[in-house]
Formats: sequence, structure tokens, C-alpha cells
Amino acid sequence: MDKPKSLIAHYSWIIVLSCFITVLGAHGFGRFAYSLILTDMKIALNLDYFQMGLIATANSIGYLILATIGGALASKYGSRIIITISTLAMSISMILTGLANSFLELVIYRFITGLGNGGAYLPAMALPSIWFALKYRGRATGIVSAGIGVGFASTGIIIPMLVSIYGDNGWRYTWIILGTILLIISILDYLVIRDRPEEINTTPYGGGRAEPPPNKNPDTILRWGEVYKSRKIWYVGAVFFMYGLSYINYITFFSAYLEDVFHWEKSLIGNLWFTLGILSIFSGIIWGWISDKIGRKYGISMAYTTLATSYLLFATALYPYGLYLSPIVFGLAAWSIPTLAIVAAADYVTQDLKSAAAGFVTLFFGIGQGIGPSIGGYVIDITNNFSTAFYLSFAISMIGAVLALFLKKPTK
Repeated sequence: MDKPKSLIAHYSWIIVLSCFITVLGAHGFGRFAYSLILTDMKIALNLDYFQMGLIATANSIGYLILATIGGALASKYGSRIIITISTLAMSISMILTGLANSFLELVIYRFITGLGNGGAYLPAMALPSIWFALKYRGRATGIVSAGIGVGFASTGIIIPMLVSIYGDNGWRYTWIILGTILLIISILDYLVIRDRPEEINTTPYGGGRAEPPPNKNPDTILRWGEVYKSRKIWYVGAVFFMYGLSYINYITFFSAYLEDVFHWEKSLIGNLWFTLGILSIFSGIIWGWISDKIGRKYGISMAYTTLATSYLLFATALYPYGLYLSPIVFGLAAWSIPTLAIVAAADYVTQDLKSAAAGFVTLFFGIGQGIGPSIGGYVIDITNNFSTAFYLSFAISMIGAVLALFLKKPTK
């Protein structure tokens, strides 16, 4: 069995670094930045919160569309092309967002940004499954997913600084600068990313021969049915759905809970949010490594249990210690399930279908993430109690932990 000559020399780690930067830009700048610039945009363009919510919805719809089919497109046309085009689309739409003067323009540009985000994220997360042997995939994908946490935390520093420097038009310059960074990332992606190890006459890191290259026949699209008809992949999607349904309540109502119920200052909430983001940087790596060692189903189940603990701590409060401890626990497992679900889905298919499998299971996550805030908000309204939403997230996460234990072991 072939073994890699060294950790650094193998090109697979260059692929991981490029995908890491792509995920950082796609999620950190393309997705998380909006929340921190929202107020300045609202005031400058005389919009209301309903309109700002619709703009966010447009972005989410765009993300869900391309996150669902982006992996399949990467399987057909290659990850390099799809990631590059998607990142370029984000760049252009973010620059245009900084130049926008109307609600309709913002809806269109944020929708395109969402398309680019989904189109870049899934292929970038799935590519390590092609470049690494099975026993290293979890760790490699975990490193890529760390870009989410780095992006999450960095926006808390970069955006307030830019808005402060440029004053009333700070939100415009912020979008333009972030879009320019995405433009640079898109160029790097095109220059660096390769779809398969055999393109540069090498093999996957960790030993073994590379799998046969994808069939370039136009009928290749028919093979996507192998993904959509697989009960194992549907089951991974069901497990992933529980994450989307549960974590989004925590993220959505985090600040409102601390402000409305406990009357915390925004600066203190911001510091706690930054801490969560910093800790989450390592969550994908840690849980990817754990799943490589003990198996996907046990790794996913343990990660769900950890997340459930954070929701329970928030719901019960145990003032003030539970409120401080909850985001710390959440940060340690924040992006664990996306990492492990994508790797688990990729484990069940051949090389040319890994991106398609990753995109398909993300559809389930997207649906859960889409309906989660509505359910959580409704529960809060009828009970007049934020804790009920977090108790609901706790229960859903525990269901996910149990379901994960019934995942089937992939064949070699």
C-alpha cells in the first residue's frame, strides 16, 4: 500500500488550505457579515426589519438551491470550475451590494451571494474525500470546516473596524472590501484546486490507489440516481436534518434571550459571541478526528449530545454560570455535524459522486434550518418563554444522537 512521503509535501494539503480559505470567505464574509452590517444598511436605505428579514431570506434561498445541487454540478463538471465560478459570483454580488440603493437591488444581490455561497461551500467540503484515504478524511474535512469558525470570529473584528473607519458609508465600503477579498480567493481557487489526485500524477494522501476518474460521458448525470436512491444517504440526510432544526434556534435567539431576559449589554454578548466563534474553529477538526478513530455513527452521536448539553445549559440558565458555559460547550461542537454528515455521506459512494452525495444531504439540513426559526419563534410567542425554544433544541438534538447510532458502516 502506498504511503504519503510527508505530511507537508503531499499536494492534498494544498487542496485543504485552498478549501479552508474558500469556506472562510463563503461563510464568514458571504453569510455571517450580513448580521453585523444589517443595522447600518437599514438606517442608510430607510428600510424596516421586515424588509431586512426578506433580504436575509433571499440569501438563504439562494444558498439552499446551490448547496443542494452544487455538489452534483461539481461531480459533473469538476469542483475546480464550480468553486471558482461560485466564489466569483459572491465577489461580484457583494461589491454590487455595497453600491445598492434600493430594497429590490439588495434582494437580488444577496440572493446571488447565497447561490455563490452554496455553490462554493459543498464542493469545498467534499473535495478532501477525494484527496484523502478513508482514515484521514474526517480530519481533513474538519480542517476545511474550521474556516467557518475563523470566518465567524473574524467578522466580529473586521466589520466593526471597517464601519468605524468609513463612517456613514462604512457598510458600503465593507461590502466592497469583502467582495474584493472574495475576488482574490476565486483567482487562487482556479490556480490551485485540482479535481483529482491523478491530474497531477499522485494518489490520495494516506495510501491506496486513486479511484477511477469520473465518467465524462454526457450520460454521467444519470448516475446521480445512485445517490438519490440510496437509503443510507437518505438516512444521513435525516440525521443532518436534526442539526439544522436545532442549532438555528440557538443561533437565532441567542442575543435576544440575553438582552430581553437577562438585560445583558451588547458588548458582553459580543464578547461571548466572539469566544464561541474562536472555539468553533477547532470543532470540525476535533470531531473529524474523533469520527476517524471511533467511527462516524459514534462521533455524530457524541457531537449531538454535546450540542444538546449546550442547549440545556442555556434553557435552565443556572444564572450566571450556565449562560457563560453554554456557548463554550456549543463552540466545541458547533460545526461538528456538518463536517461528519458530509463525510458520512461521501463514505457511501464512489469518487465521482461524493460531491453529489454531500449536496443531497445538505438539502435536509437546509430545510431544517429554514423552518427552525419559525417553529422556535412560534413556541416562544405562545409560551412567552425563550427557554422553551432551547428545550426544544435539546430534545431534537437527542433524537439526532439516537438516530446516528443506527448509521450503517460503509463498505471499503
